[in-house]
Amino acid sequence: MWLYGSLLLALLALLCPSPARAGWADDWRKMKQITPKGYVCYRASGPVVIDGKLDDDAWQNAPWTDDFQDIEGSIKPKPRFRTRARMLWDDRYLYIGAVLEEPHVWGTLTEHDAVIFNDNDFEIFIDPNGDTHEYYEIEINALNTEWDLFLARPYKDGGPPVNGWEIPGLKTAVHVDGTLNNPSDTDRGWSVEFALPWKALLECAGRPGLPADSEQWRIDFSRVEWAHEVVGGQYRRVPGKREDNWIWSPPGVIDMHRPEKWGYLQFSTAAPGTAAYRPDPAGPSRDLLFEIYYHQRDYREKNGRWAKTLKELGLPGLGKGVTARPIRLETTTSAFEATAVLKSPDDKTQTWHIRQDSKVWQE
Repeated sequence: MWLYGSLLLALLALLCPSPARAGWADDWRKMKQITPKGYVCYRASGPVVIDGKLDDDAWQNAPWTDDFQDIEGSIKPKPRFRTRARMLWDDRYLYIGAVLEEPHVWGTLTEHDAVIFNDNDFEIFIDPNGDTHEYYEIEINALNTEWDLFLARPYKDGGPPVNGWEIPGLKTAVHVDGTLNNPSDTDRGWSVEFALPWKALLECAGRPGLPADSEQWRIDFSRVEWAHEVVGGQYRRVPGKREDNWIWSPPGVIDMHRPEKWGYLQFSTAAPGTAAYRPDPAGPSRDLLFEIYYHQRDYREKNGRWAKTLKELGLPGLGKGVTARPIRLETTTSAFEATAVLKSPDDKTQTWHIRQDSKVWQE
C-alpha cells in the first residue's frame, strides 16, 4: 500500500506539475480579469434519489449554473459540448448534479481512487472556509468510478494530495443517455448525481453545524474531455493530444488548483428563486493580497528572498483608495505576510492577511 501511494504521488506530480509560465505575476494578470461566479443553493423541497437522472421534483426548484467555459475563460473558444450543474442541500447532504452533453460516452477506469481524469470525467472542488487550504476534490467518470482526495494546500504551494482520504457515506450515480462504450451509435450525453454528507464536508469548515442562511463557501466544477479515436471497435484517447478543460467558474490559467478564483456557493433557507446572490464584499481585498502573493513568487525566484516593500515588488501604490490604511508587508528569510484593511460603505473595516503559501484569512 505504501508503495502504491508513493507511485501515485509521483504520477500526480507528473500529471499536475506547476505549469510553465512567463511569470507568476503574468498568471495573476490573466486571473484578476475574471470575476468568480456565484450560485444560490436552496434547501431541497423533498427527497433526492441518487440515480444520476436529476428528475426528482426537488431538482426542478434548483437553478442551473451558467454553461461551462474553457478553463482560460472567454478568450478561448466556446466548448464543443454543453455542461451545466445544479445544487441543493438538506440536513444530511449537499447535493450536486450535472448534465454533460456528449455524442460518444465512454470510460475505461473501474478502480476506486484511480486517476479518473485519464478518462473523460466530471470534477468537484470544495473549499468550505475559503482560505485556499484544506480543500476537497472529487472526480467521477461515466462508469461511476469515483476518486476522492484531500489537499492541505494547492500543488503550486507544495500540496501534496492525501489520496487515502475518503468520504464515508458518499453517494454517487451516473445515468447514460445513450449506450456506454459503443462507438457504432451517437449518444446524447451523461448525467451525474452526488450526495455529500455534511460530516465529511464540515471537517474543514471551521464550524460544527450546518451552513447558516447566506453563508458562502468556495466551489468549482471541471469537465475533462479527451479527443478520442476508435481502434478495434473500442474508444481510446488520441495519443499526444492534450485534453480540454471546461469549467463553471474558470480561473483564467490552465490549473484548477487556484482556489482563489473558484466560484461562490451561497446557502439559502429562503423559498427557491427568492434569494439574491451577494458578491463577496472582501473580494477587492483578496485580490490585492493575491497581487502581492504572485509578485512575491516572481521576486523570490529572481532574488532568492522575499521583497520587503511594495515598492520592491513594483506595486508602490497598491490599495490606494480601497484600503483604510497602507498595506503592511512583513518578511523573514523563509516567509512573508501581507495585511490589508478593507474599507466598507458602513464605515466598518475588515482585516485580511495572506502568507507565502497562499493561505488567506480574515482577522
